[in-house]
Amino acid sequence: MISARKWTAVFLMLLGAAACSGGGEGKSSASRTITGDVNVYSGRHYDSDIVLFDQFTEETGIRVNLIEAGGDALIERITQEAEASPADIFMTADVGILWRADQRDVFRATDNEAFNQRVPAQYRHPEGKWVGLSKRARIIIYNKEMGLPEGLETYEDLADPAYRGMICVRSSSNIYNQSLLASIIAHDGAEAAERWAEGVVANFARKPQGNDTSQIEAVAAGICRLGIVNSYYTARYKGSKDSKAAAIGEMFELFFPNQNDRGAHVNISGAGVTKHAPNAENAEKLIAFLLRDESQRAFASGNNEYPVVPGIAPEGPIAAYADFKADELPVSALGEHQAEAVGIFDRAGWP
Repeated sequence: MISARKWTAVFLMLLGAAACSGGGEGKSSASRTITGDVNVYSGRHYDSDIVLFDQFTEETGIRVNLIEAGGDALIERITQEAEASPADIFMTADVGILWRADQRDVFRATDNEAFNQRVPAQYRHPEGKWVGLSKRARIIIYNKEMGLPEGLETYEDLADPAYRGMICVRSSSNIYNQSLLASIIAHDGAEAAERWAEGVVANFARKPQGNDTSQIEAVAAGICRLGIVNSYYTARYKGSKDSKAAAIGEMFELFFPNQNDRGAHVNISGAGVTKHAPNAENAEKLIAFLLRDESQRAFASGNNEYPVVPGIAPEGPIAAYADFKADELPVSALGEHQAEAVGIFDRAGWP
């Protein structure tokens, strides 16, 4: 059996041919036939996804052709390919990207009983255009030696002048931060969210730089006392078999905010069937496969995330940090407030 990864080079050549054929003008998806394939455009880049795709092929005989790139680049590609696009599924690692794709008319509405029964409504598009596959929390970490500052309980508290010079976080251009601020807009309103962003900027320990890994290592090194990161990044250090990473993991601890009110901010990895999918039925079969119990465990644990289907316990290092109250805000709201969040970041001077 040829793996999904090995099909990528062949699939790229097919995409090039499709792009040269006129971009979709005059070529309807109805003129194409289902070939026994399913074509996945994915913004996720994990070998564990490949293993699951290969298992799906072994079970169903449906070959998975995979293209991996950044989420925004894939949205642009699907849009340019128009009706000639071979994409059946668009998959990505943040609901903000799913929202951008929806704004570009990438998805079709799908009323799939398996999706609706398996995934809570808050992790699905209200019209069935995409569905969550795994989830993660955006949390606060703190330097163990310095300790969690007194009085810190919520995201909102991070703007308190008492925490001046303590916070490390990545750039406002990062979609994870945009989604976090979108959640604050949804809960507290735009004016309060802008005051929050201004307060956090005033509390920076350094200018935003790097990814979440950079924030973790800066907190561990004592460059900053607090960091804002996605939960799965922490699991790459906690209990790592690499001695250097494990040593860093011993120097910071996790804190889930807002446990006495709305709960910690949660985001998703998710996928939807594309508007012009030539193999839409196969696409729905693959997504349903990824929502099965055993697939959920593998899909989530491959990136130290939490399964999106209720009742399935997470595995690996993140399992030690699974007992927390999660925000019940529908994740679709994060996309709806994304543009407003970007404007607030700009006005607040958050680089």
